[in-house]
Amino acid sequence: MLRRLRAIVLLAGLSGWPAAATAETGYDLWLRYPAVGDRALLASYRKAVTAIVPPAPSATADVAVEELKRGLLDLLAVPVPVVPDVEADGRLVLGTPRSSRVVAGLGWSAELDRLGDEGYRIRSTRVGERRATVIASKGDVGVLYGAFHLLRLVQTGQPIEALDVAERPRLSLRLLNHWDNLDGSIERGYAGESLWRWSELPGRVDPRITDYARANASIGINGSVLNNVNASAEILTAPYLEKVAAIARVLRPYGIRVFLSANFAAPRIIGGLATADPLDPAVARWWKAKADETYRVIPDFGGWLVKANSEGQPGPQDYKRTHADGANVLADALAPHGGIVMYRAFVYDASVDPDRVKRAWLEFVPLDGRFRDNVMVQVKNGPLDFQPREPFHPMFGAMPKTPLVAELQVTQEYLGHSNHLVYLGPMWKEFLDADTFAKGPGSTVARVVDGTVDRWPRTGIAGVANTGRDGNWCGHDFAQANWYAFGRLAWNPALAAERVAEEWIRMTWTSAPEVVASIRSMMMGSRESFVRYTMPLGLHHLIGGDHYAVMPENPDPRRADWSAIYYHRADRSAIGFDRTAAGSNAVGQYRSPLREQWGDAKTCPRELLLWFHRLPWELRMTSGRTLWEELVGEYRRGADEARELEARWKTLEGQVDQERYRAVLAKLRRQTEDAASWRDKCIGYFHGVNGRPVPEP
Repeated sequence: MLRRLRAIVLLAGLSGWPAAATAETGYDLWLRYPAVGDRALLASYRKAVTAIVPPAPSATADVAVEELKRGLLDLLAVPVPVVPDVEADGRLVLGTPRSSRVVAGLGWSAELDRLGDEGYRIRSTRVGERRATVIASKGDVGVLYGAFHLLRLVQTGQPIEALDVAERPRLSLRLLNHWDNLDGSIERGYAGESLWRWSELPGRVDPRITDYARANASIGINGSVLNNVNASAEILTAPYLEKVAAIARVLRPYGIRVFLSANFAAPRIIGGLATADPLDPAVARWWKAKADETYRVIPDFGGWLVKANSEGQPGPQDYKRTHADGANVLADALAPHGGIVMYRAFVYDASVDPDRVKRAWLEFVPLDGRFRDNVMVQVKNGPLDFQPREPFHPMFGAMPKTPLVAELQVTQEYLGHSNHLVYLGPMWKEFLDADTFAKGPGSTVARVVDGTVDRWPRTGIAGVANTGRDGNWCGHDFAQANWYAFGRLAWNPALAAERVAEEWIRMTWTSAPEVVASIRSMMMGSRESFVRYTMPLGLHHLIGGDHYAVMPENPDPRRADWSAIYYHRADRSAIGFDRTAAGSNAVGQYRSPLREQWGDAKTCPRELLLWFHRLPWELRMTSGRTLWEELVGEYRRGADEARELEARWKTLEGQVDQERYRAVLAKLRRQTEDAASWRDKCIGYFHGVNGRPVPEP
């Protein structure tokens, strides 16, 4: 209804009528499809696309046609009819060589085969004597992705008269991991309750799930893990599999397969067995029967994600077995159906090594080559836990025989929840572009993960989702940008974070150049500002139990590596964690030349200095200031930049819609206050520890 009202208002504006204001809730995300305001551009679009020539009907092809009809109606402010053939100029032809006579006649089959089922070709060409634009793929889902690509070009004001586009995803699995619980709550969720509404399924599927599918398909996400990695075994029971099947039916036309997090102890918890020992034949039979049952209900089920022997979760080590033993029993059950196991490497048993950041490498790297072919090990971007800045995880490039899934966190657990504007594109690019030196220079994390370095047959990337039932999906209108950026970078890790930000701004807010430039600048600097006021110079984990409140004094009694003092180790003489060869030697898990560069305080990057080094407060920095003075300056600068975000947003009043303007302003006011609290608390605490005078501003 909201979209129809907006279309009426936009048509009125184009006709010279006074346009009334319409409410913006943020629900439409980057699929708002506002009418093109530039009249010359609008005329060119209307000339280029006069009608749609559809392929043979299928669930996915029908979705592509409907999305184009919906989007082009709003963008061009005129209906775009569906016609059977190319009988005039300006036809938009969709299809595969099997589903479209026109596409089959173009002779593109070999090229489309190379692009694969998800890749697509968009080309301005001639069909007989007529000018046409063709969106073609080997598979229907590729056609759908191509349709969204064309809409994105129009949304962002790009010319479409002479297109020659060939796209294919760099990674085969592009997943959202939902940490949703069966009671409707979401672990690390900051945007309301779960989208899934388990109590209503399977009888009623919330229509919002269709819009969730649309949003994901528009950015190429092709998989969704529906439940929390701290999994309830109940999700694998027959009643819940029927509920999952109902969700899968909605997602399937959009090219999205469902996956589930499995509790490793499920054979014991819901299966009635006395053990979950992965080498017990009865346990193997139970998992095989459960996989068979699951595929009977959900034929295209993707597989299981497993968190084992981590933070109290059961796992193979409970039975003195290895992670490979645990993963392989599940993989054997799924293999006949083509399913995969994504086995998380987020483990940190203190008995393995005192330094938490070393433990995953120590537990998994010796197992390289011992996992089944359908096992992928899922590794967080950094070795600790989604901190605002970490070095890349040393497992990337260290397991050439085991496909690794990179796990990023879209929800801002350690980055201000949904209260702070922090665009994560630059952080993810920093990670993806980092050189592992696995096979010499140029072995970036992106090239490891996409299989270029080690030629893995299966590749993937996962993002811990930030969606919920809030009206704007993500709790903060700018948090939507991180969902969007994750999908775009999952499709192509080579994209620039700034380009992705500009796309999102134009699709979500406005195409007015001065407003785009202002918002883009705010977004691109936001992550670095957050780092300055929360973890300057490589300090990390200075938080309380909710991972939000600033608590550098936190001594968490449950375990040392959940505290803050474990990481900053500040006393009167020095601060920082010594991870050099003289300390924990975590730096030794990286290849040369990184271990030498990072292991020397003189050559270690400034932003990782206190991650790898414990240094005296009076150390003279390259700026000429002492380490203490540098820290104080960073905290102050970060807080000032947060305040500046609020001030810059205020200059946009009247240039974006009032509803979202006010919602964002309220968030930025809180961010200003929080950043000041971080500054004051940290400077005050460390001053109390080191006894040194606080430098004057």
